[in-house]
Amino acid sequence: MVRKPVEYQSDVWVDWCPGCGDFGILASMYRAFSELDLSPEKTVVVSGIGCSGKTPHFIKTNGVHTLHGRAIPFAMGIKLANPELTVIINGGDGDLLGIGIGHFIALGRRNIDLTIILHNNTVYGLTKGQASPTLKRGLKPKSLPKPNIQDAVNPIALALSSGYTFIARGYSMMVDHLKELIKKAIQHKGAAFIEVLQPCITYDNIHTVEYYKKRVYKMEDSDWNPIVEKIDEREDKMLKALAKSMEYDEKIPIGVFYQDKCAVSFEERIHERIPTYLENPPAKQKIEQDGRPIIDNITFKKIFNQYIVEVE
Repeated sequence: MVRKPVEYQSDVWVDWCPGCGDFGILASMYRAFSELDLSPEKTVVVSGIGCSGKTPHFIKTNGVHTLHGRAIPFAMGIKLANPELTVIINGGDGDLLGIGIGHFIALGRRNIDLTIILHNNTVYGLTKGQASPTLKRGLKPKSLPKPNIQDAVNPIALALSSGYTFIARGYSMMVDHLKELIKKAIQHKGAAFIEVLQPCITYDNIHTVEYYKKRVYKMEDSDWNPIVEKIDEREDKMLKALAKSMEYDEKIPIGVFYQDKCAVSFEERIHERIPTYLENPPAKQKIEQDGRPIIDNITFKKIFNQYIVEVE
């Protein structure tokens, strides 16, 4: 029997500001988890610091509320230790693209089978609305004394250049559309990234619900085809996705920008080097008994057989 969305809701009171875009992201996750019928025991939601950092508290799965900018390495460790788990990262634009940007790039390079949901509201919402890495130069939300003097990071372009094999953008107030993007990201085998445009109703008086309502449009309503079915399609579709990511003024596209179905995941690469990895990953290995380390001779010989020298 498929679990209902309400079954993924924890008993913790959701204390975001009334009207916050995070509510739409959370609702989309509940619905996506339900329609995929994810096992709570085999699902992990990981977050860092910021308003988005509270997300694991509100979801009845395994959850880890980690350090500022460190949600990705925590999630990578969890996934590589037990590749059977479904691991989803929730982080803000300041968290993942500020202090955590090095980890963001590293995940793309490795193409580990994780899903990142980026809560992008262009400000540091938890710490009184300072400019985040996604706020454009020259803009002045109400909490800034003067206009921002730094250029903005383009999350879609950064994900493309880092090696993510599923890249999408959603809008938190379009819950059904975002739910479908989250489902596709989780089902994709490899590093998946979703930028979610999310109004901060408390500190960002520029990127409001009205602002996005006038500009957001779905790419799937046109003849857009972002999926790489053959390796020789990669360059063309990546360049088209990059060009599309630059469209961010009068019109803002949402949907899937790029999906590479030909890429090999990091877990598969490890398996090629360590043949026992997928059937016996670190999380399943017994490493001690009665306080003494255990050496699994069968696994040891599978990995190192070519190097073993028998001595008579």
